[in-house]
Amino acid sequence: MSHYEKLTAHYQTISHFNHAQAMLGWDAAANMPAGGNEARSNAMAELSVHVHRLSTQPQLGEWFNNAENEALNTEQTASLREMKRQWLQATLLPEDLVQAQSIAGSKCEHAWRSQRQENNWIGFEKNWKEVVALSREEAKIRGEALGLTSYDAMLDKFEPGTTTASLDVLFSDVKTWLPELIEKALTKQASESIIMPSGTYPTAAQKSLGLEIMKLLKFDFDHGRLDQSVHPFCGGVPSDVRITTRYDESDFIQALMGIVHETGHARYEQGLPKAFSGLPVGEARSMGIHESQSLFFEMQIGRSKDFITHLSRLSADAFSAHKDPVFAEENLYKLYTRVEKGFIRVDADELTYPAHVIMRYEIERDLINSVIEHTDVPDIWDEKMKTALGITTKGNFKNGCMQDIHWTDGAFGYFPSYTLGAMYAAQYKATMTNSVDIEAAIQNGDLSPIFQWLSGNIWSQASLHTTDELVKRATGETLNASHFRKHLEERYL
Repeated sequence: MSHYEKLTAHYQTISHFNHAQAMLGWDAAANMPAGGNEARSNAMAELSVHVHRLSTQPQLGEWFNNAENEALNTEQTASLREMKRQWLQATLLPEDLVQAQSIAGSKCEHAWRSQRQENNWIGFEKNWKEVVALSREEAKIRGEALGLTSYDAMLDKFEPGTTTASLDVLFSDVKTWLPELIEKALTKQASESIIMPSGTYPTAAQKSLGLEIMKLLKFDFDHGRLDQSVHPFCGGVPSDVRITTRYDESDFIQALMGIVHETGHARYEQGLPKAFSGLPVGEARSMGIHESQSLFFEMQIGRSKDFITHLSRLSADAFSAHKDPVFAEENLYKLYTRVEKGFIRVDADELTYPAHVIMRYEIERDLINSVIEHTDVPDIWDEKMKTALGITTKGNFKNGCMQDIHWTDGAFGYFPSYTLGAMYAAQYKATMTNSVDIEAAIQNGDLSPIFQWLSGNIWSQASLHTTDELVKRATGETLNASHFRKHLEERYL
């Protein structure tokens, strides 16, 4: 057996344990009774340590050195590169830190689920202090080893090759034109009449409608399912993708588009190449590329006028409301492209969403780089919300800095992925229009041509290429934010 073959067998084993961890994590969010949290946290921490030991075994360094001298084809070379990247990431951290982070993250996240509802910043802060301290320790270790700043080292986990320097330029540009675009859209929409949902929309009917939409988006139900959780997410593994949403019986809007969004994540996972299943090269390229899929589904497809036509019919059927003007195509389109300055990121419209992301990026960048302390976050959050959207979160922790799940378990460096994903999605569509009649595909209710393009250019490529290479091969250029700006201007002005 060659050293390359030994490595692939070893990483397949790691993949099996990651599979188990993914299912335990999904169950904790969707099914587990509150009383099971302590035992579950300990079990997941034990698994984390075991995976860490597997990922850092002493013989791996020798295997990598020898494998690099073996005759490998292009795909095997890419596979070796990705295995080595994960190995280098894993070997940087001591085992006791990995275990401590798992326990602190589980404790903080579980308590957050009730603390957020109670607007209990004091209780949350006590747990979060430990998460931040351990994340800074991780960032320092990673930064020193990789020759990066602390925050860039965390960013590298989610967006390999992306740096604070590039994001600062990108986001600073967005901040020069986004506020004016938001104001123009608000002014334009102020003169339009709109009928807001005012009925009761039973959870069962909303779920049934969501399943119909998932069928339209060609979700593979033999390899996945839809459930309910506090915070919508896509989890599981490519062969068994678990997506969740949350329901509000007074408003069907958010849950439905949440399902479209998570289905985009799921289709990417389900479309990853089977030949590389269980190997790092067979995984999603980055979180930004993952978000580009969910946001392509939600924003480029889901909020298009042609897709809203299908939503109008299916929604009226689901709620037995064919005469309800709320579900008229024109009104539903207005609802799904309505711009509003609000507190909650996951409920934000497409236009104000980048403002939510950029402020989080700026806060976590300064927090991990020790420019600010975790106790400063509520006040800084309030100031940035006032500057970006003209609203205050003073004393409103629930709808302010406690609203997201990401920071509870130390996922610092993740937030930029959302706006990067929106930018990539706009760029894909701009390129796709050259070879695919997108409007006709959506109108016909057969989205196969769209998905074939995504499969050929993104899904099937997994991590065979760097992010820049992947995007350039698909669109002819690396990330170009002008496509995103053009898309927003065309839709909202």
